[in-house]
Amino acid sequence: MAKEKTDTLAIRISRVLAERIISGALEPGARLRQDHVAAEFGASHVPVREAFQRLEAQGLAISEPRRGVRVAAFDLREVREVAEMRAALEALALRQAAPHLTRAILDQAEDATRASEKARDVGAWEEANRRFHRLLLAPCAMPRLLAAIDDLHAASARFLFSAWRAEWEAPTEHDHRAILAALREGQTEAAVTILARHVQRIGRRPVTSATGTTREAFAIVG
Repeated sequence: MAKEKTDTLAIRISRVLAERIISGALEPGARLRQDHVAAEFGASHVPVREAFQRLEAQGLAISEPRRGVRVAAFDLREVREVAEMRAALEALALRQAAPHLTRAILDQAEDATRASEKARDVGAWEEANRRFHRLLLAPCAMPRLLAAIDDLHAASARFLFSAWRAEWEAPTEHDHRAILAALREGQTEAAVTILARHVQRIGRRPVTSATGTTREAFAIVG
């Protein structure tokens, strides 16, 4: 029971810290102090260490000798790597999930698409976008695959938040609608092809840091 409580607390801590990293509240290079985090959550160092390990597995944090745990930086190569990995893994998941997708699931995914198009900020859009992908992929019933995809979505969201921090405009989800149309027609391979292309789409956006410095970077859309 004690182990279960520790695991649950570690998951909660990692999710809160992940949200801060993804939103940019914690900048790349910022130190994650174990004692400060433990005090904030009223936790011992055990669940905090486990939370840090989860963040490292997601690529959101990095442990450095004599420097402790810091928020991981990212570069264009990492953005492309995440896009390629997501494309491959989500294609695999959709192939396995397609035979189990019901009309109700597809209708829910369509609702998520409409919600993303009406999103007033990047946070609402990202939530709706992730819901769309999860709805279509979850029926594959491959928990390890889905966990890996979730980690990659977290990395994608971080790039997205960086790219859209200065301004936001909800995109029209043509690819989402094309994927749904293909699935409704039973055209699984067409849907997989569109999904892979959709995930790989890279857009160049200006990234503005908290200090006001602007640089160009690639951000994943979708």
